[in-house]
Parts: sequence; C-alpha cells; structure tokens
Amino acid sequence: MTIVMGHIVKGHGASVRIETCGKTFADGTRALEPASLDIARGETLVLLGPSGCGKTTMLRIIAGLELPDPGGKVLFDGKDMTSVPIERRNVGMVFQSYALFPNMSVADNIGYGLKISGVPKAERAARVAELVALTNITGLENRRVDQLSGGQRQRVALARAVAIRPGILLLDEPLTALDAALRERLRSELNRLLRALGITTIYVTHDQAEAMELGDRIVVMRKGAIAQIGSPREIYFTPQNRFVAEFIGAANIIEAPLEGGHLVLPGGRQPLGGDQSQPAAIAMIRPETIGIVEFAGAPLSGTIESVIFIGDRQRVVVSGASDKPLIVDAPNTVQARPGERVGLLIAPDAVRLLPPGD
Repeated sequence: MTIVMGHIVKGHGASVRIETCGKTFADGTRALEPASLDIARGETLVLLGPSGCGKTTMLRIIAGLELPDPGGKVLFDGKDMTSVPIERRNVGMVFQSYALFPNMSVADNIGYGLKISGVPKAERAARVAELVALTNITGLENRRVDQLSGGQRQRVALARAVAIRPGILLLDEPLTALDAALRERLRSELNRLLRALGITTIYVTHDQAEAMELGDRIVVMRKGAIAQIGSPREIYFTPQNRFVAEFIGAANIIEAPLEGGHLVLPGGRQPLGGDQSQPAAIAMIRPETIGIVEFAGAPLSGTIESVIFIGDRQRVVVSGASDKPLIVDAPNTVQARPGERVGLLIAPDAVRLLPPGD
C-alpha cells in the first residue's frame, strides 16, 4: 500500500504459503493438525470454525507468535519466515480486544507504529490523516480512546494496523465484542476498506455471515484440521462433508434409500441429478431451495407443523415428508398454516449428496 498525491493506492500485499504446519503444545495438546495452505497476494482468506478448532493457532503461527511443530514452514512471497519474530514480518494485527493505548489520542494510537519506525513527523501526520478519513473517524483525532464507542475503537485499531503498510493484515475476531446491529454495519465497512486497500488479509471468525461477506475464500476448520476450502458459494452450495453442511447456514440432512435416481422418503420420491447407484444416501437440502406447492400431484408432501414469521421470509417446518421434519424458508407472501397438508417441490440439483460419516 502506498500513498500518492494524498490518496491511498491499492496494493497487493504478500503471498503466504503454509507448509505442513501443525502445533502441539508442551502439555501434549494437539491444537493444529499439519496443514498446508496457499494465500494469494491481495486475497482475503477467512478461517472459520467453532471455538477450539485451531483457527487462532494457525493465525498466530502466521504472525510469528507461535512456532509450528518441527517440519512446518511459513513463507511470505516465497521467503522462509518460520523463525522470524513478529516485529520483522511486516504484519499488521487487530485483536478482539483492539489493544489500544488508553493514555494516547486517536491520532497518536494510529501513528504509534510509524513513530517507533522513525517515519518523519510530516509524513506521519499525512498518513494518519489519510487513514482517519478512510476509516470514517474524522473529527475524533484528538480524543482519548476511552472516550470512544466500540465501533470507533475498532476503526482506530484497524487504522493503526494498516498505517505501517503491512504486507499482510491479520484480524482475530475483531467484531465479536460489538452488538449485533453495529457488527453488521461495521462488517460492510470493513469489507469496503479491505477491497480498497488490497492488502493480503487473513481473518479469523466463528461468525458465518462475516465469513460469507468478507472472504474471497473460506477455510472451514474442525478439531484442528481443515474440513474444506472454497469460495463462499462453494462452501454453502457444495459442502464436502456433513460437518460443513450443518455448520454453514441452515441445512436439512436426510438419510434415505436410493432407488432409480430418487430418494425414497415417507412423503414421496425426490428425484436427484445425475446417476446415483448406491443403495442409500445422506443428502443435504437448503431450506430456501424447497418450494411449497399444492398438495395434489406434488412429488413430495407433508404436514405443516409450525410457521415462524421472520420478516423478509417465513420459516415453515413440515413433518411427514422425510425421516425428520424439514425446514422450509418460504416467501412471506405464501399462505401457510399449521396442520395444513402441502406439497413440496425441490429441484434435483438442489439435493447435495454427502459422503458417509461426519
């Protein structure tokens, strides 16, 4: 990232390669199974998973805060950085706690890294002013950080992290401490900022919405291992296993015999795309891909168990169609009443077959 004529120009950061990086702590705890991963310059990669899945451990290894187990390597632009300390890796970090200096003003917090790096005062002031404008905190430069709201502190922490022009930006659940409405708004602002800067970014979160909005690619992690890597659309529509299917969004998981290219269900026969030769299957169907239609003549049918109005849609639970109640996300204009018999229409290619196991 460079500043030309008072404007920040999009850069491309550094590429990152992780080679068979695992982490076993002194007490024998295996926090991360050996993993390999390539991150392109300028890419925003999200590490997503539940607590204890190894995502923060991987981030700390990239940052230089943890060493991988013997044999593991971290490379930036092809250069081995495995043993290089964090202060020499040219990375910017934003933590969940923000770690701002309470005795300093906003401007001094943002410019701190520049000051200790020996950047001249005039250049430092120009870069701070540019970042203040970019992060929408103009007018707050002279306030102490303890006088700021949570959202304002988050912006200051981000501005401080990118002020040093890092090749890689590392964010560890930076929005978790904020309330839901503010988190959603700042998520959009953060997405805009990351696209404007073009810095290689690695973002840790357990929030699916954050991952979907921010990530060029998502790494879904489970029990210290990578469960799947893909674009947000790939992760959502073509999960490679049951864990990813259930962790990302709402999903109906159906276990049923297969016959003649159909799932044989209590409420009828659901056609599948392609030639399916195995005798039984575990299938995933997203709630929004199921249509509610007239009962007569429908390939699949059941009885409405409950209806929950959500505003832009309604969540309808239909029993009797499958081995367990199906969740259907229907338009809020559809008339649906508990106890009503309905037909269900599902496109064959909306049914995703999953491998056995979890």
